[in-house]
Amino acid sequence: MFHRQKKQQGIAPTSRRNFLKLVAGTSAGLTLAMKLPTAVAAEAKANSLNTAGQFQPNAFVKIGTDGKVRILMKHLEMGQGSYTGLATLVAEELDANWDDVVAEGAPADTAKYKNLHWGSQGTGGSSAIANSFEQMRMAGATAKAMLIAAAAQQWKVPAEKIQIVNGIISHTATGNSSGFGDLAELAAKQPIPPFEDLNLKHPKDFSYIGRKQPLARKDSGKTDGTAIFTQDLKLEGMLTAVVAHPPRFGAKLIGFDASSAKQVQGVVDVLAIPSGVAVLAKDYWSAHKARGQLKINWDESSALMKGSDELMADFKALTTHTGTIAANVGDADAALAAANKVIEADFEFPYLAHAAMEPMNCVALVNHNGCEIWNGEQMQTADQAGIAAVLGLKPEQVKINMLLAGGSFGRRANPQSDYLMETVHIAKTRPGVPVKLVWSREDDTQAGYYRPMYYHKVRAGLDDNGNLTAWKQTIVGQSIIAGTPFEPFLIKDGIDATSVEGAADLSYKVENLNVDLHTVTLPVPVQWWRSVGHTHTAFSKEVMMDLLAYASGKDPVAMRLELLKDHPRQTGVLKLAAEKAVWGKELPEGHAMGVAVHESFNSYVAEVAEVSLNEDGSFNVEKVTCAVDCGIAVNPDVIKAQMEGGIGFGLSPTLMSEITLDKGRVVQSNFHDYEVLRINQMPEIDVHIVPSAEAPTGVGEPGTPPIAPAVANALFALTGKPVSRLPIRL
Repeated sequence: MFHRQKKQQGIAPTSRRNFLKLVAGTSAGLTLAMKLPTAVAAEAKANSLNTAGQFQPNAFVKIGTDGKVRILMKHLEMGQGSYTGLATLVAEELDANWDDVVAEGAPADTAKYKNLHWGSQGTGGSSAIANSFEQMRMAGATAKAMLIAAAAQQWKVPAEKIQIVNGIISHTATGNSSGFGDLAELAAKQPIPPFEDLNLKHPKDFSYIGRKQPLARKDSGKTDGTAIFTQDLKLEGMLTAVVAHPPRFGAKLIGFDASSAKQVQGVVDVLAIPSGVAVLAKDYWSAHKARGQLKINWDESSALMKGSDELMADFKALTTHTGTIAANVGDADAALAAANKVIEADFEFPYLAHAAMEPMNCVALVNHNGCEIWNGEQMQTADQAGIAAVLGLKPEQVKINMLLAGGSFGRRANPQSDYLMETVHIAKTRPGVPVKLVWSREDDTQAGYYRPMYYHKVRAGLDDNGNLTAWKQTIVGQSIIAGTPFEPFLIKDGIDATSVEGAADLSYKVENLNVDLHTVTLPVPVQWWRSVGHTHTAFSKEVMMDLLAYASGKDPVAMRLELLKDHPRQTGVLKLAAEKAVWGKELPEGHAMGVAVHESFNSYVAEVAEVSLNEDGSFNVEKVTCAVDCGIAVNPDVIKAQMEGGIGFGLSPTLMSEITLDKGRVVQSNFHDYEVLRINQMPEIDVHIVPSAEAPTGVGEPGTPPIAPAVANALFALTGKPVSRLPIRL
């Protein structure tokens, strides 16, 4: 979702003592918490016991007298398996009984629950496991040490003779044994073990991490209806709101007539907010009906009036001159002039909607104490700050309850906090009354935000032996970072890193590389979309590689391996995917294979797509063979599911999904015209995980970028016609 994560960061031994903190409780048992790197004594004075008798500055692990191990999750669960993965890390080192582990969403508190990769609280960039791998294991190991110390004290035996297996603490010689709950209170009174005295398990001793037999997921309430999403939430006296947004991006509200709308039974109020006109009612359908009765006057003098074709023509025109240089090695122009062959291609990518199954929604309660939010919350720090600014509060006066989310793909991680801000603007007019804002599918499709539209122009040169000598690429598109809090970190020297990732850092060895970027300013609201810039750079790069392989008479896999000699992990997944797909085998008539390999979010994925051509000119994706190297596989079943899901997600814009504009208006409105992959269109998928001892990296997004170019390359092999536009139209 975000740009790219840093390499896995361990916790330096010198700072560990100040990083974890265990605090005592009474009847509620043991609470283990991660803390800021400040003095323990200073923090202790600043906090107090809560009503449950727990000292709880930033709890990750709580063990109550009921024996349940409650783990507070700083990362949103939106289907990617973060609750299961984070729980696995704690349970592994704690040797907990998996059935006793309970996942709970953590509150918004940047100091306590920040993402270690970027310093603010939030979920994205396929970073949940990657930034928590050591943190959560240390939390489990510390809790285990405290429980063992409590048992040693109570049984009067050496701590080193006590073991914990599957949630049972025991001492073989005396026959003593106990569950976690029986020793929780005593454990809370034990001294804090220094980090350097804790020994995390060696991978050979893992019982949960890497387990081939799938663990029961900790978000399993989704399958039986017990899981609570924002849409399920019902609070006493709650009102429901919908918003009428401008029909064109950049339009402004002049005025409105709500007389008819207010006649609809159940309507409580109609009011202007910065993003449009809000209707507040006792239920959704009354609000929805009343919105249709509104007569709104919009000022469209500054609105976008162009369609997609006109915008793409503008993008193409920009490539006649050089943009801002994103990468420059050697002399690409001179190398192209001297090349034996020059291959040129251009690529077009439309706007894309996120189309999460749960459209945007939020519940807000504003009163004299501050503000409370219930939401599938993905960006706590940014949302807390934005809401506080609107209400004139301090961020800590904004309490955010993180519920489950029915998908996001980047949409809920909105730097502008758009739909949350709408909810708060409405709720502040009704102090003490909870307000639920609901976006319909049509709102979600037509009111933004989108993966930006892009245009790429690529020229590459080959020498007499078919070797790659030059690569020159121009990219045109909107910035998703400009104007957001991330701008100081992700825009350097005029380059939005998310626009050029995967291109400016080209993996293939070429001595002459030049990449430039034209950043276009348009009123169309854009933001990250699953795998961000890699959604388009992987396509142009990998399709271009097949064009070069064809021009040089080389096998596409062989040519890639030749150019990836300096990248052993990409080479590894490419070889594995080709081997498992039996690359080069004889296929039925009308079938062909295509390949793509790409690194994103520090993970490496190669995919081989088998495609068949039908008599009517249509085609089917029959099978996808996927190889992934994401470091230590914490939950192999979840990794496979994320590769499958990422491939399915990427097939939608490959085959059918696109947002188009007509005179500034979004044409699509729902799943009938913004089509997404149906279950009957899902190909067979065969996933293979590369064994690794490296620190774990992301899996939520890296499966998506390679699928479109793999399919396009298979079609090129079948038809001899390069694919240069998504979705594919033969």
